[in-house]
Amino acid sequence: MEKILTVIMLVIFFGVMIGVGMYSRRHAADVNGFVLGGRGVGPWLTAFAFGTSYFSAVIFVGYAGQFGWLFGLAATWAGLGNAFIGSLLAWNVLGRRTRVMSQHLDAKTMPDFFGKRFNSTPLKVVASLIVFVFLIPYTASLYNGLSSLFGLVFNIPYWVVILVMAVLTGVYVIFGGYMATAINDFIQGIIMLVGIVAVILAVLSKQGGLLSAMQKLSEVPAEGWSGGAFSSFFGPDPVFLFFVVILTSLGTWGLPQMVGKFYAIKSENDIHKGTVISTVFAIIVAGGCYFLGGFGRLYADKIGYSEATGKPLFDTIVPAMLSTLPGVIIAVVIVLVLSASMSTLSSLVLASSSTFTLDVIKPLNKKEMSDKKQVAIMRVFIVFFIVVSAVIAVVKDANPGITFIAQMMGVSWGGLAGAFLAPYLYGLYWKGVTKASTVVCFIWGTGLAITQFVISMTMTADQIAAFPGILSLVFKTSIHSGVFAMVGGLIIVPIVSLITPKMNKKDVDGHFSCFEKKYTAEVTAKERIEEAK
Repeated sequence: MEKILTVIMLVIFFGVMIGVGMYSRRHAADVNGFVLGGRGVGPWLTAFAFGTSYFSAVIFVGYAGQFGWLFGLAATWAGLGNAFIGSLLAWNVLGRRTRVMSQHLDAKTMPDFFGKRFNSTPLKVVASLIVFVFLIPYTASLYNGLSSLFGLVFNIPYWVVILVMAVLTGVYVIFGGYMATAINDFIQGIIMLVGIVAVILAVLSKQGGLLSAMQKLSEVPAEGWSGGAFSSFFGPDPVFLFFVVILTSLGTWGLPQMVGKFYAIKSENDIHKGTVISTVFAIIVAGGCYFLGGFGRLYADKIGYSEATGKPLFDTIVPAMLSTLPGVIIAVVIVLVLSASMSTLSSLVLASSSTFTLDVIKPLNKKEMSDKKQVAIMRVFIVFFIVVSAVIAVVKDANPGITFIAQMMGVSWGGLAGAFLAPYLYGLYWKGVTKASTVVCFIWGTGLAITQFVISMTMTADQIAAFPGILSLVFKTSIHSGVFAMVGGLIIVPIVSLITPKMNKKDVDGHFSCFEKKYTAEVTAKERIEEAK
């Protein structure tokens, strides 16, 4: 019965996704429609697209299990950070100015923004190559956790699960472009909201309620604590928790697939409404995921452990929690995780393909490219990026000993955010940002990520801990180096901008003129009469 119910729900889910793709074809006839939905996407669709691109199966299965195990209920701070820093603050700080300036510059992607904001085609191409190098591993990580969840109901090979997800996502993105992605993100977001609430209630019910579950968690011992570490306010390791909050929250400000949502929203007036919707969505989904993961230690006897190290396999924690629940909840969770993964995958491959086509292929092509040809090339690259990410995921699963894939996945978020966050943020607000400072920040962010990758591949934790001074903290994990990359960029860009040649004042003033336009409200006949009196 459980298997039949899951199959029915999956068939309906897949049918709706493909149907939306077919319906949205009329919005994907030209480049502007395919990449940005014609810049006419409403606040609800944009907010849900932002949220579902943010929260994938990586968070629900991987991060919720890992950080819930490490921090207990204090892991919920990561979810709240995602809501208030990664969503609320991001919309308020970046939303309006991104929408206005991107339209003024006719920028369709983040690399395109860099190229036009700093009058440099090479800068645009380099930014696009950074997106290509660091987004692909991140895309491959979206498949993590699907195997163990599907194993609760179906006895099918992992590669089949990946293939089905990749093909279906490819179909609706290729046909419908951004609009299909946005509509499906809205549907998938509703599934995620309902699913996470249902799972939390079911898990707590199994533990005898919230108070009973917290009481059991407070009795779990932790090193250096007499008791209550995993039910405490900041958990057993507040410093590491702080780094997690900053990376997973502030990092969204520099990710092209996230910032790109502001390019497509219909108008400035929709930003406020989208801010509220996106923040509420993040509180429920991200806060709920990490809160759920906080009870992971209550299932220590059911999870998997590494034979080599004896440490827990974090991707097995949430599936272990779910294995005790009724079949209908498991069916909902499988659709939930597929929704989370497919929504993020569609956003990433659309960002990658549009960036590579518009910011690399088009500038290097000496002949004029029609909209039809550009859209066709983007569709080809969508297939390419989906295939590459799926192959990486299958290879990683079949060969656990190939650790470089996992390490590359770990540094991808920090590398992108470290390179892009600071120059993009300053570029929206400050006329004094120079092209040289942007180049230095690109080198800083990607250089730190690559250094972290090499160190993680060649050294043990004890060897890294022996690094002199602050270096032992910077390279302790990819989370630490990612935070230092972002924060360092925020310091580097203004310093380098002050000591390097300024951009042409006339050009910069032209870029910022979009914020200086004055609008006069129409006076109604009734107001004229009242004024005359």
